[in-house]
Amino acid sequence: MVAKAGKRSGKKQARVLVLGVGSFAHSIGQVLADGGAQVFTYLTRNYGHYPPSLVGPVFPREVYPSPVPLVRERKIDLVMPQSIDWAQAPWANDLMKSGAAIFCPTGEAMRIERERDFARRLCARFRVPFPQSHVASNRLEAERILKEHARPFVIKNPLCSPTSPVHTILCETVEDTRAWLKQVNYAEGVFLQEYLGRAEAGHIVLVSGGEVHSLVTNQEYKYAFNGNLGIVAGAPLGGLVEQDPDDRYGLAEQLIRPLIPWFREAQFHGPLQVTAIRRDGRWHVVEYNIRIGVTSGPMILRMLKNPVEVLLRAARNERLAPEFDTCKRFGCSVTLAGYGYPFTQVRGPQLPLDISGKPDCDVWWNEVARDAEGRLMATGHRIADVIALESTLERAIERAYMNIRKLRVVGSYYRTDVGQSMWPPGQV
Repeated sequence: MVAKAGKRSGKKQARVLVLGVGSFAHSIGQVLADGGAQVFTYLTRNYGHYPPSLVGPVFPREVYPSPVPLVRERKIDLVMPQSIDWAQAPWANDLMKSGAAIFCPTGEAMRIERERDFARRLCARFRVPFPQSHVASNRLEAERILKEHARPFVIKNPLCSPTSPVHTILCETVEDTRAWLKQVNYAEGVFLQEYLGRAEAGHIVLVSGGEVHSLVTNQEYKYAFNGNLGIVAGAPLGGLVEQDPDDRYGLAEQLIRPLIPWFREAQFHGPLQVTAIRRDGRWHVVEYNIRIGVTSGPMILRMLKNPVEVLLRAARNERLAPEFDTCKRFGCSVTLAGYGYPFTQVRGPQLPLDISGKPDCDVWWNEVARDAEGRLMATGHRIADVIALESTLERAIERAYMNIRKLRVVGSYYRTDVGQSMWPPGQV
């Protein structure tokens, strides 16, 4: 990991409060600190507290019920949320009134991620391709929809949240769909989205001042095991990122730019990622997220020459001028998964983490802590994200794997085939 940079000469040091834990808070915080910011972390969950403490002061929610006093006391300029759940917190309105810029769309603009059927209706309004989708409030309705539309569906919760009763269940046959509909939790209903195949890719932009600025095209390896086998894991096991300010694959042109009238109408500003499937020569929206991603985010910020300035200006809805480091055109992320993952109901003991040799790329710790003797210990299911950036994709992949081989925990594993499928975008 790169050492922290000092305060930039002649510029006021930006103060950033990250809302999150684990590798997200560790990576985002460290990159912004390297860019000259002073970083604090408000710990939003009950695990992954050690990694962000390596960057700056941390504040657990058990001790600080609200981050708003911290924002005021520490004179925070920028707040970086890990998920959209912050908007449901009792302190959300006070945070928006605090004067700090929030790197996340707010109000009506949040609905594009929060409400899956809203995204579908928005795409219909602007003639953006979207898979056939239905909302069902219970099992009987869901099974009736399947009978009327005999095709495989991806089963999702209608409201997107880390605490949703239904997490994405990808069904590739009608029989798979029928079987899963008997098992899911209908507390909030289900969103059934037609399965269009595996030719998936993503594109991430910043929207500011009513304009769209393309950053990268990305690929996430969401299946648990090599060959894109196993279940869709709770978070990707790997990822690729390519600088793409010119939108060379057409994802922004087809799926994001048509929404510009709504961005201006809803005063949308901040990050937006579209995940899409290519079918019959056309991109179709799978979903929109108003985040830069847990794995893609730190790679994007490393690619920017001016990450602190870009994030601040986007959060303030000001004109943007992202500057890219041409030596870091591609990024590769590989996750070291711990004992029992992706079946998170299986819990293992805390296990020692061995490192053979010094990593020469970013290693972002997730569920890791130090024991009483100062040894690094793996404490959960996702141990670390290893991220390398290079001028070519091949070099980025090679460097990431060279470094992840330096990490070892009993019962851990990582995918060894990142980049061998689903790239270039639109391929299987």
